[in-house]
Amino acid sequence: MTPTSSSDTLLDNNLQHILYEACGAAGFDPHGASLVKYTNNAVFRLAHAPVVVRIAGPATAIRVPKVVAVARWLADHDMPSVRLIDEIPQPINVNGRPVTFWHAVPVSSPAPTPGGAELGEVLRRFHALPAPLFDLPRWDPLNSIRQRIGAQKVLTDSDHELLAGRVDHLADELAAVEFILPQGPIHGDAFVGNLIAGPTGAVICDFDSASIGPREWDFTPAAVGQLRFRYNPDHHRRLADTIGYDVTNWAGFETLRELRELQLVTSVLPTLDENPSLRPQWADRFRSYICRDLTARWTPYA
Repeated sequence: MTPTSSSDTLLDNNLQHILYEACGAAGFDPHGASLVKYTNNAVFRLAHAPVVVRIAGPATAIRVPKVVAVARWLADHDMPSVRLIDEIPQPINVNGRPVTFWHAVPVSSPAPTPGGAELGEVLRRFHALPAPLFDLPRWDPLNSIRQRIGAQKVLTDSDHELLAGRVDHLADELAAVEFILPQGPIHGDAFVGNLIAGPTGAVICDFDSASIGPREWDFTPAAVGQLRFRYNPDHHRRLADTIGYDVTNWAGFETLRELRELQLVTSVLPTLDENPSLRPQWADRFRSYICRDLTARWTPYA
């Protein structure tokens, strides 16, 4: 299936082809689809059905079977999470890119924007879940970072060496961290940007990083987000008040802070060629991270 209207202007011809082919296989009309987000994955909302289409990026394609399994596991436990469309095969592969189809979260009016308190409530429920029956991998964020650095085509040799050196340094630092909270299922990328306002409250999305690991990690993104992005309101403070725990007071936080920042620097490396609009913000993050300029303020990717 190919586009038939010049009004169907999407960001990238390859993504447009994948979207149209996948929608054709699933029985949906892709015309007029709007791009919701394009960083690690490309996310579109269809114009003619309450459906969200997620095209995995080069570095996240390998995780899609896990994402599908986690989504179904969360649905089985009635978690406030996005739901797959189970009536069609998941995923649909187009040119090696896995594509998944999700029920769009209904828009309520007015819909309060979810924040730190809502994130805390969702994480409280997530952390109370029993381990799933399928093999949820152990938390290993450095492996994903190494894969992204290896898959990219934009770094100079010296920049590549700098980032690889930071990964090796963090591996040593993480080995010495003493986690104090019980380990178990974690979301792995728990920040307010992965919450969607729904008619009955916030729901969580993006299960690429779900794993078995330290709960401290799920509380780190909001804390780092406040330090680097200066969100208003302070999502970290509201999360900490909701769960009764402030990860920034824990001895291992500075190591997890640098790890989270390294994630935020490397997350888009494999897609910088495909989406060059990310380059200016990525360059700002890269420079301040490598220099360990902890006062630099970052802006979210569009």
